[in-house]
Amino acid sequence: YDAQPLGVGTTNPELGPMQNGEEMSPLAQDSNKPSAPPLPRLVFHTQLAHGSPTGRIHGFTNVKELYAKIAEVFHISPSEILFCTLNSHKVDMQKLLGGQIGLEDFIFAHVRGETKEVEVTKTEDALGLTITDNGAGYAFIKRIKEESTIDQLKTVCVGDHIEAINDQSIVGCRHYEVAKMLKEQPRGTPFTLRLVGPKKAFDMIGMRTRAPKSSEGKMVNGKETLRLRSKGSATVQEVPNEFEERATKKVDDLLESYMGIRDLDLATTIVEAGKDKMNPDDFAEAMDSVLGDFAFPDVFLFDVWGAIGDVKDDRM
Repeated sequence: YDAQPLGVGTTNPELGPMQNGEEMSPLAQDSNKPSAPPLPRLVFHTQLAHGSPTGRIHGFTNVKELYAKIAEVFHISPSEILFCTLNSHKVDMQKLLGGQIGLEDFIFAHVRGETKEVEVTKTEDALGLTITDNGAGYAFIKRIKEESTIDQLKTVCVGDHIEAINDQSIVGCRHYEVAKMLKEQPRGTPFTLRLVGPKKAFDMIGMRTRAPKSSEGKMVNGKETLRLRSKGSATVQEVPNEFEERATKKVDDLLESYMGIRDLDLATTIVEAGKDKMNPDDFAEAMDSVLGDFAFPDVFLFDVWGAIGDVKDDRM
């Protein structure tokens, strides 16, 4: 089973005397430190994936706030949003919003559609699905392996939110927790999944408009992204270089192999923590400091360290 947290944070990178529209107290500003140069006010454009006019959002500091901003624009509840894709209204897991948003990206929000219940009986250890989560408490299916147990159930689709297992709500659980629950289901014993699919588009394509530019400022060069973080403020940074892209992909593959999850944001964080470390012990210590809650097994950390080293030495 794969699970992939989309959970990440986003911040409007506006620096100055105002923060999130509220005036900062003079006591909160350190007069001894020079103020950082102002960054452009970033405005992102968004639509509901099944069809809507275009809305404008800015000033979010994490994924939950991003969903809240989208919900405010379209007068819906944030809990209606299952996940977002970038530059495509389709349920395309390659376009899934993860840890980075390009400054020119257009955000499509996929909202709750039909609820369905399916009975599943494991005939082998693996069900054949990969799980991710949206960073705001919803786990959903990212991939279904061909000819697997789940593939035989044609009502189960990529993009379906897993709302409950055997009537036990899993809303609020992370991807790796859901993957573990599914892995622990005994073979030969039926269990029930309650799924919520994304709302489907009908004859609403005419409501779509051409995606405008996402940044109002003039200080962006098209090669920058808004790096979303689960803790702290988001930052504008250069797109990942070739080493970072290759190493992140290898780490994401290892997350799938060892933990049944896929999570590019988590993989990116692991690469960032390990790329400058000189030995496995320092890498393991950095991982424990940054991502101790995951309790990664030693064999996984050793393989990740080796994979990062191989990419660095151009052996992959």
